[in-house]
Amino acid sequence: MSYQDLYQRAERDPEGFWREQAEQLPWRQPPRQILSQDEEGHYRWFAGGQLNISELALDRHVESGHGDQTAIIYDSPVTETQSTLSFRELRDRVAQFAGGLRDLGVDKGDRVVIYMPMIPEAVIAMLACARLGAIHSVVFGGFQPHELAVRIDDAKPKVLLTASCGIEFTKVIPYKPLVDEAIRRSAEPPPHTVVLQRPQCAAEMDHERDLDWQKVANGAAPADPVPVDATHPLYILYTSGTTGKPKGVVRDTGGYAVALNFSMKYVYNLDPGEVFWTASDVGWVVGHSYIVYGPLIYGCTSVVFEGKPVKTPDAGAFWRVISEHQVKVFFTAPTAFRAVKKEDPEAKLLANYDISCLRAIYQAGERLDPPTYDWLKRITGLPVIDHWWQTETGWPIASNPMGVEPQPEKSGSATFPVPGYRVEVLNPEGQPVATGTQGNLAIKLPLPPGCLPTLWQDPARFKSAYLERFPGYYDTSDGGFIDEDGYIFVMGRMDDVINVAGHRLSTGEMEELIGGHSAVAECAVVGLRDEMKGETPMGFVVLKDGAEIDHATLEQDLVDIVRSEIGAFACLRQVAIVQKLPKTRSGKILRKSIRQLSVEKDVPVPSTIDDPTSLEEIRGALDKAGIRHP
Repeated sequence: MSYQDLYQRAERDPEGFWREQAEQLPWRQPPRQILSQDEEGHYRWFAGGQLNISELALDRHVESGHGDQTAIIYDSPVTETQSTLSFRELRDRVAQFAGGLRDLGVDKGDRVVIYMPMIPEAVIAMLACARLGAIHSVVFGGFQPHELAVRIDDAKPKVLLTASCGIEFTKVIPYKPLVDEAIRRSAEPPPHTVVLQRPQCAAEMDHERDLDWQKVANGAAPADPVPVDATHPLYILYTSGTTGKPKGVVRDTGGYAVALNFSMKYVYNLDPGEVFWTASDVGWVVGHSYIVYGPLIYGCTSVVFEGKPVKTPDAGAFWRVISEHQVKVFFTAPTAFRAVKKEDPEAKLLANYDISCLRAIYQAGERLDPPTYDWLKRITGLPVIDHWWQTETGWPIASNPMGVEPQPEKSGSATFPVPGYRVEVLNPEGQPVATGTQGNLAIKLPLPPGCLPTLWQDPARFKSAYLERFPGYYDTSDGGFIDEDGYIFVMGRMDDVINVAGHRLSTGEMEELIGGHSAVAECAVVGLRDEMKGETPMGFVVLKDGAEIDHATLEQDLVDIVRSEIGAFACLRQVAIVQKLPKTRSGKILRKSIRQLSVEKDVPVPSTIDDPTSLEEIRGALDKAGIRHP
């Protein structure tokens, strides 16, 4: 079947299409309705159906004779350990830990906050909650106490699960003091905290509240899977909001299971039993979907990697893992490969490993800039798939349809919409724009299964944040265009489109040009306030290791490139060379914080920042350029 045939079937008869996909999974009770609307008027998928996603991910593989297949490969260069769990072993550990949670009073619909590093127990915790019908909320390990406390108060968990520490490169980060402080700040602290003691750091326990992980698990009878409605929330995942209060994205159970199962073959072109590695963290949506639930539901082996793309121990870490574990498909963020490229520009370390097992490299989380795409193509010769999705959607909106009909790659494009998503480009008034014209990327309702049905206990905010601006559409807040061949180009968040003297310009386009210079490892362009023109762009670049070039000459060269390729009206007149860009721990560049530094004297350090010193360097660069206006 061609891509067009599949896409048109989903567009013409969405209920029939998703009914067929739902039939690929065993349900405790088949859905009564494929698509319906709830009392708030929100679309819901598979109402009346019952299932348990932990059962789909574990028990059914054991019962079908695949219990001895490896479910999880744990590879931890930071602790110099590796281990595996078969589907049977993982099921048994999940069932027993679920029994321990049940003994603590966790029941269907209760919330459990998980604050853990990238270790197998984090996966076990998620699946154990799902086994009971409890709603988990994973908070990225290392978030500061205030952010954790905000999430605790919003979710109101019955139990908080954590570990004694996480490890960043060679640094041991004690988690328990952060958890204790978050609980102290919480208006409604959980009655129980369960702590996994790691050998690298022993946590001090509060004997009235804290419980040892092993004792909770080992003293319990295994729990059977609890059937839940397809529309029952599986998890809450908090994402940043413009008001400062995080938005609790809700993921339902049935639609998510169906969508992930479909995507494993259609998007990622995998077969059950193959090894899929997503180099992310379970604290982010990518980890939820493609470290835990997607691979395990589909019957693939998933790699849980506790390390970094560089310095654990070097820029060959990715190639080693792929080679050792015979990874078929690899998925990470472009920022990870930019880090590799910075330390090993000619990919000399790749020569140490045989990665002939690898079929494709997938990129998401931010726009795949053409220089990084070109570098990956040159050094690997493999398909490099830029695909686009969001925390809110839970699985890809657009991708090259590798599992059905691979398409020619276009640098900078996420290729075509995935069946179920009807993507359009709208102007500010909500009207479709001409082919090739940049605008707001929006998705016509209803969204396909697996996407958020609402926000946790805040349906009004769900409507105002996503549905009100363009009636009949979901507003992605991303900007881009669709070319004459139907390829989708995502140019970045719409707040990264700047207005220079009436010209709406994409900072993403400028970043493409700057990033194409042979000395540049990565870059960011942000719009800064200008009294005459409204905004003017400024570039910040990180050089490749070993790049020997006069800084003043390079800065002028980059200004000239933008001037010649876009025009003098772009008004890029300043470029600063810095050691590192301020980023979140998931790798996204904090452009908003850079903009704030240009107009405010005191800018709070975001809780999500990876290295606070990077903001100080930006502050110094702005001071040197003489454009800060506190």
